[in-house]
Amino acid sequence: MTEAFITMLCEDGWADYALLDSGHGRKLERYGRIIVDRPEPQALWAPALPEARWAEAQAVFKNASEREEDDNGQWDFLIKNPPETWPLHVEGVTMLSRFMAFRHMGLFPEQRPHWIWMKDRIAGRPLKILNLFAYTGAASLIAAKAGAIVTHVDASKKAIQWAKDNQIASKIDEKSIRWICEDARKFVQRELRRGNKYDGILLDPPRYGRGTDGEVWKFETDAAPLLRDCAALLSDDASFMIFTAYALRLSSIALAHMMADVAPTRGGIDYGELVLVDETATKSLPTSLYARWSA
Repeated sequence: MTEAFITMLCEDGWADYALLDSGHGRKLERYGRIIVDRPEPQALWAPALPEARWAEAQAVFKNASEREEDDNGQWDFLIKNPPETWPLHVEGVTMLSRFMAFRHMGLFPEQRPHWIWMKDRIAGRPLKILNLFAYTGAASLIAAKAGAIVTHVDASKKAIQWAKDNQIASKIDEKSIRWICEDARKFVQRELRRGNKYDGILLDPPRYGRGTDGEVWKFETDAAPLLRDCAALLSDDASFMIFTAYALRLSSIALAHMMADVAPTRGGIDYGELVLVDETATKSLPTSLYARWSA
């Protein structure tokens, strides 16, 4: 029986990122030198900082509709000539941030505890790491920087190009990362047929999405089978598997049970929430659920 225990992984920021405040359905953040005000449906409480501090935001994202699940909208800029991109430094790599039409910035800072945890397990060893739904590549770059050989999979050509730009900015050997633009399920099934194995796997699937050929992804129906297939890709000496979920009406316990169904019986599972701690240290902002297995 695999042991499981609940953990809240808190990220209180670093030199190039800070959650300044949250409340009234918004969050105020600093990405490098830029302060942004974005929607945050879970921030149902009152802000801690005065309105004057929120007015310092240089960019404000406004949703196209009032629906919680709608990420479409536009940025209102309160500065002249906002930068197209600007660098953020985290765990030894450089990520190029930019204002996206779906309110994202190209980096999910709450994931940093996972990146540090992953680095400790790689520790200079040439582990084979598979990063699925890998987006702009923070985890891929940090793993490669730590000594791993990484396969980065995402269905978006734009996201992969952005990740490659981040690799160049980070001055990381191009041979250390293999870039795959494909539906994650198709890639994993092909790797199973080939008999390939990995020492570490990261899954950060969306709630809903489409693959390279229009394949529909729904977390509720597709996540468990993919997680099972990923477990079958783990090598005999595998080190870890990380599973993260955003914007879902689930409990982290559900993710832990899904992981326990498929993970190797050696080692253990921890699960819980990824949380951002603001600079006022008055309220923690829950961002996502996670479950991870380690040997």
